[in-house]
Amino acid sequence: MPKNSKTVKRETDDDEVTESVKDLLSNENNCEDSFKKSSLMVGDVLQNKDRDVEEGSEEEEEEEEEERPAWSSKLQYILAQVGFSVGLGNVWRFPYLCQKNGGGAYLVPYLILLVVIGIPLFFLELAVGQRIRRGSIGVWNYISPRLGGIGFASCLVCFFVALYYNVIIGWSLFYFSQSFQQPLPWHECPLVKNKTNTYVEPECEKSSATTYYWYRVALDISDSISESGGLNWRMTLCLLAAWTMVCLAMMKGIQSSGKVMYFSSLFPYVVLICFLARAFLLKGSIDGIIHMFTPKLEIMLEPKVWREAATQVFFALGLGFGGVIAFSSYNKRDNNCHFDAVLVSFINFFTSVLATLVVFAVLGFKANIMNAKCVEMNTKKIIDFLGKEINPSLIPHHINFSYVSPEDYQQMTNIIRGVMENDYPRLVQGTGLAFIAFTEAMTHFPASPFWSIMFFLMLVNLGLGSMFGTIQGILTPIVDTFKIRKEYLTVGCCVLAFSIGLIFVQRSGNYFVAMFDDYSATLPLLIVVLLENIAVAWVYGTDKFFEDLKDMLGFTPYRYYYYMWKFITPVLLLGLLAASIVQLGLSPPSYSAWIQQLAQEQSLSYPPWGLAVCISLVLTAVLPVPVVFILRYLNIIDENAGEKDSDTLFGFTILLCSTIT
Repeated sequence: MPKNSKTVKRETDDDEVTESVKDLLSNENNCEDSFKKSSLMVGDVLQNKDRDVEEGSEEEEEEEEEERPAWSSKLQYILAQVGFSVGLGNVWRFPYLCQKNGGGAYLVPYLILLVVIGIPLFFLELAVGQRIRRGSIGVWNYISPRLGGIGFASCLVCFFVALYYNVIIGWSLFYFSQSFQQPLPWHECPLVKNKTNTYVEPECEKSSATTYYWYRVALDISDSISESGGLNWRMTLCLLAAWTMVCLAMMKGIQSSGKVMYFSSLFPYVVLICFLARAFLLKGSIDGIIHMFTPKLEIMLEPKVWREAATQVFFALGLGFGGVIAFSSYNKRDNNCHFDAVLVSFINFFTSVLATLVVFAVLGFKANIMNAKCVEMNTKKIIDFLGKEINPSLIPHHINFSYVSPEDYQQMTNIIRGVMENDYPRLVQGTGLAFIAFTEAMTHFPASPFWSIMFFLMLVNLGLGSMFGTIQGILTPIVDTFKIRKEYLTVGCCVLAFSIGLIFVQRSGNYFVAMFDDYSATLPLLIVVLLENIAVAWVYGTDKFFEDLKDMLGFTPYRYYYYMWKFITPVLLLGLLAASIVQLGLSPPSYSAWIQQLAQEQSLSYPPWGLAVCISLVLTAVLPVPVVFILRYLNIIDENAGEKDSDTLFGFTILLCSTIT
């Protein structure tokens, strides 16, 4: 920020001294003898009188900067940001939304919103974290103490997301551990034996081998969220292993996690490229790619397509989580964060497209298998009819090809293709994409255990890369604010998260994962990102922020960002927030439950206590914003409070939010 944009008073012996913001930000543990005095006239904007302002020497400033950990190299930092932004959502969420919203037509609004909302806000978070060199709490406290609740809200959103996100890593670990078998355990339905005969498990026969394995063997899921069913011990062990891995990687700080990023950020690309090459050799893979890029332009005009595309941009880049700010706070102040923002954003976009190509190639192969089975069954029926010496004129025209005209035959092939098209929505369904559709496709691969091991190892790495950034978004602001030893805080955070996470490894745990995914992040993230934009563009000031960027980057950013931050992006975010609230009002909260007797999913409404939990998740995440504002506005907590009072504020805020919810 500008050297003397703001002044802060402190008492040194009996003399009143005013230190510059530049010195304040460079060293959070200010030493009273670290500055040299120089005089500066400050105009009427401050208090219409002269003041003495301190400026630290360049050598002292560099020495202070060294006290904060830093990335070993620029490459390590870029890989960390890529690892944080490129996650499981690129493999199963983006392809699902792409297919659901018109295939190739979805890529157009996504790319537009990435440029209009994603890159400007990503650049904003990188610049703020890099300049102020603090976590999300310290950053927003500095810009305006009354908006300090934004940082607390980011921490809570990160914590909620980390709770259920690590469960997905646990699921991947379970499948990874089961992949060292030939054939794979989900290759075929299990047989049930009794005293008289042997038969196929009914639940599996009604669904499929991979679906049965997911719901009954892996999750052992209950019929509704109200039936907890007790803990699933296998998933409990996998969740413990997942949190242990995250804890060990984070304990040594960004130097350690950065080195892990060299593997966790690059390995998924190796696997995706191998999968893409292998998938292109499968029969029907091209049909899947064609389906992906077949545009349904009429869908582009629907508001929900743009809303879902914008939400995916937030999740993809990690906006509002605090992890982006935390990572960039360990950069040098002269780092070109504008280049980083553009580079990471487009790497993320092309990774999503790469993963989607792989997904649709595999799904095209799977749809081709399903279609082949259908043709085989129909052919068998035709042969049976003809074998009974039935008069051909009695055979229905749609299977009696001797009576079918060329025009009718063309129409029939279109119907067959239409049936294949209808298979894709059923194949691409959130977590089911990785744990049902892909597992079924891999059973048809040669050397299927190898491909299964590679795929689930990739999912684990994608999940860990995002978890590092998410946990960093929790740890960095707390360490910066309260000076707690990071090792102790990391262990305590992981132990607490594992304890709370046990609700996700009950037999009903999958329903809680869906609940947290739908309500703990989406709406709170929108509010957090909107407030971040307003805080910088309107509270701090876009003109002043541009001066900071010029001082930091050595050049003035494009005026494009000025208009995006000040006008266009806030308006778009407000519209997106309004659309989300309207949608929640029109669509009461519900979840998909697996009914064992029917062997299929059904949409059920949440019980009253479930609705209360959904509302509590949203309120808990956003409540720190008004609470901190009120406490500061009423001077219950002084706006010039130091770090000791910040501890009190944090505890009071969390206690109040917990009590209300």
